[in-house]
Amino acid sequence: MRWLNLTLFVLYPVAWFAPLLRAGLLPLFGMKEISVISGLQSLWDTDIFLALIVTAFALFAPMLKTLGLALVQFHLLDRRALPALNLLGKFAMADVFLIAVYVTLSKGMGVGRVDTAWGLYLFTLCILASIVLGAVEARKR
Repeated sequence: MRWLNLTLFVLYPVAWFAPLLRAGLLPLFGMKEISVISGLQSLWDTDIFLALIVTAFALFAPMLKTLGLALVQFHLLDRRALPALNLLGKFAMADVFLIAVYVTLSKGMGVGRVDTAWGLYLFTLCILASIVLGAVEARKR
């Protein structure tokens, strides 16, 4: 379980730079790929408060949870920190829901085209794996 958790340190950055969505105004024009990082760059230009929230949920929460869980697994942090660490994992999941709402709204408006890309599935898998690893660790005595 320790090594699965440590692989998240590699997979999260890959997921942040991987394409989450492909968006375009009309099907005739090229689709622009949007990643967590490119989305954050756009947000910092337009809405700093939302950019701070998304940065906390998409970047800091999952990495802090992964780091904390690794410290617990290697007996460098007390197991009493697990409930707080598991809460961080749930905050990270909020970012996936935000993306899903964006995709649903965009498709419902019918103005452009939005397709999900492999990075969304990787990012979701990383967060769900982190939540499962935290739950398994919490069940250990």
